[in-house]
Amino acid sequence: MKRPLALALAVLITTSVVAQTPSESPKPKTARHSSSTPVSKTLQDMKEAISAQQQQIQQLQQQIQSRDQAIQQLQQQVGQAQSTAQQAQETANAAVPKAEDLDKQYMGSLQHDVADLTTVSGNTVNELQEAQKRISGLESPLAIHYKGITITPGGFLAAETVWRPHATLGDINTPLNSIPFSGAGQARQSEFYGSGRQSRISMLAQGKLANVNATAYVEGDFLSAGVTSNNNQSNSYTFRQRQLWGQAAFSNGWTFTGGQMWSLVMETRVGLDNRTEALPMQIDAQYTAGLSWTRQYGFRVTKNFHNKAWIGLSVEDPQTLLTVSGAPSSTCGSSTCGNFLIGGPGTGGGLYNLNANYSSNASPDFVVKAAFQPGWGHYEIFAVGSDFRERIYPGALLTTPTAAGAFNRSIWGGGFGANARWLVAQKKVEFGVHYFGGNGVGRYGNATLPDVTVYGDGAEHLIRAHQGLASLEFHPSKWDFYLYGGGEYAGRQYSFYKGKPVGYGAPGFDNTGCGVETLPGTGGFLPGGLSKCAGQTRALLEATTGFWYKPYNGPKGRFQLGMQYSYLTRNAWSGKGGDPEAIENMIFTSFRYYLP
Repeated sequence: MKRPLALALAVLITTSVVAQTPSESPKPKTARHSSSTPVSKTLQDMKEAISAQQQQIQQLQQQIQSRDQAIQQLQQQVGQAQSTAQQAQETANAAVPKAEDLDKQYMGSLQHDVADLTTVSGNTVNELQEAQKRISGLESPLAIHYKGITITPGGFLAAETVWRPHATLGDINTPLNSIPFSGAGQARQSEFYGSGRQSRISMLAQGKLANVNATAYVEGDFLSAGVTSNNNQSNSYTFRQRQLWGQAAFSNGWTFTGGQMWSLVMETRVGLDNRTEALPMQIDAQYTAGLSWTRQYGFRVTKNFHNKAWIGLSVEDPQTLLTVSGAPSSTCGSSTCGNFLIGGPGTGGGLYNLNANYSSNASPDFVVKAAFQPGWGHYEIFAVGSDFRERIYPGALLTTPTAAGAFNRSIWGGGFGANARWLVAQKKVEFGVHYFGGNGVGRYGNATLPDVTVYGDGAEHLIRAHQGLASLEFHPSKWDFYLYGGGEYAGRQYSFYKGKPVGYGAPGFDNTGCGVETLPGTGGFLPGGLSKCAGQTRALLEATTGFWYKPYNGPKGRFQLGMQYSYLTRNAWSGKGGDPEAIENMIFTSFRYYLP
């Protein structure tokens, strides 16, 4: 006992001596003094920046740690509350057999405590769930909240290809009314294009007032070309507007929408609501023959009757499509048919594309529509009215042409249409039919067949048009399959001037050269134009089938792969030399990523 005690005292004394001995600290080295240089200052700034970044990282780490601790504390509170509630419940249950010996007031108090503990437990669970939702929303927001407005970005990135046996120079969108007859040099060569131009960007802004929901929508893609756009190196295609509109939807069922949007002619899947348009699922950006649509300015008013019936009226931007053959130059040109050209390419002013034809319109187009959803299916009926105007120059046919006596003339055109759509097999199968027909409504068809033609005296006449489409779609979990069949028709409309036919689709027009190849055009590098080939389209028929596969569709967006095959025929009105026909087979592929 003495030896260990002595040993302990010795260790204690030694430790005290060592602790009292001053330690030699190294002498500070004399810093080498030098004048500040730009390099040293730069290094000092970099050090300070790195230090600031490290502090920010530490602050973020502390915030994350605090968040995790809060979640753990809430989880512990939930566990403790549930454990306490369970113990209290067990105590109450054990007390039940002895209820005859217990005071009723004591039992009531005990049950009240159990109820309070159960409520606390439920509230704690709810708080934990809400906290997790808030944290999840901060990590991956689906929308941006700005000054009471919810902004939702959207769109997709596309990598797509197309192959055609007969060249159209149409990229990823097919010019249906321009597929070449057999005599064209383009018809003797195939074409392949790879394109990302259908990639789309959109933004939806939504806000709510006392009794109105305000919405604004912007959407665009790159299916446009600037002066320097080319397919040789940079592929610098320009961004173009698809939709730009604003909307006020009142709680009493009235909705007012204005801007560039899908025409009210376009079929919708829900009432007459924007952004529910029944677009074909195919890859071809020109859609399919038989679909009736435009995207243009419109001001639309609709009324919703208890989500069972809707009525709507819109005024929309008008335009006139003219096709005429056989007219003498003094009868129809930029100087006489004032309805068809502002001034022709290279003249005029303003911001219009002077290489395109614009009509000087007398009034907007008017569209009225009703939709019904009685409980099974979606049904629509609609009508369109258009005012076509021209200026007649009777003196243009005199021996000495004169503008004296010129006057304006208007004729009204329009048509009627109907749509129906059904969902069956637990909404996995969708079937739809569409029809639209009338006089002067070719522009509303997917192939943009003509609205009017002109007789030899310069008077315009409406062309009868019909458009129809049937669609069948299957929607399993990760797949979409579709099948479309449609067609468009433009009727004959012609007269005779000095014994020669004038107008559209006349039997006397010359089609003898539609199958005869010609030499290249200017410089020897452009496809040669057909000679003696009126080739005015009578009907376009198209059958399309394809699929989409979605390997991932979740909170991070959607990936989908697709392929499409289309068979298209273009039949011309018969004339001298017969009725030429053009046939096109098309194969498309697509890989897309959709924003979440």
